[in-house]
Amino acid sequence: MNQDSEKQKIKNFRDLDIWQLGKKIVGMVYAATREFPREELFTLIAQMRRAAISIPSNIAEGFNRYHNKEYRQFLYLALGSCAELETQIEICEDLVYISQSIKLELLEKVDHESRMIRNLIKKL
Repeated sequence: MNQDSEKQKIKNFRDLDIWQLGKKIVGMVYAATREFPREELFTLIAQMRRAAISIPSNIAEGFNRYHNKEYRQFLYLALGSCAELETQIEICEDLVYISQSIKLELLEKVDHESRMIRNLIKKL
């Protein structure tokens, strides 16, 4: 499926399930990092929030690009942010900043998002 036929069905990036899930991940990351030690404000908290925000942001920006090649590049950036966030989530559990249940919930959402992005890349 090319981007033109996809845009006929989906008028706006807000209609994309991967964008909506990306936004949900942002909210979950903000909630999870709210109780982190203050000393992490400009390190782990900022990095995690940036990585999370980068996911739906790159999906939206790529959707509004003219060519599928450009769209694909932005989806790969979003995929990289997913991997970055997964690593940070693992580190948070190691540092005892989050519980195992929160870690598993976040990782499940990020993994689902990654699979959805890979599937979209294949379709473009």
